[in-house]
Amino acid sequence: MKKKPQRQCSVTRESFNKEDLFRVVRTPSGEVILDMTGKANGRGAYVSKSVEVIEKARSSKVLDKRLEVQVPNEIYDRMLLFLKMK
Repeated sequence: MKKKPQRQCSVTRESFNKEDLFRVVRTPSGEVILDMTGKANGRGAYVSKSVEVIEKARSSKVLDKRLEVQVPNEIYDRMLLFLKMK
């Protein structure tokens, strides 16, 4: 059986399977995107797929610090929308 890659949530510092996290990426051009494939080029940070954790990330600006750029609110809104659709 193949091992599943583990990544650490930037907010809670807990380890999860990579598929249980959102990946937010600062591309080499400085743009911030929500990477649903997990393979986009650039500096990435992971956030747990939980409404509470996403809101905490928004209020504490932990992704801004991790990615060294201001993360737009649309990124957080897209993560929340994805959770509602699921």
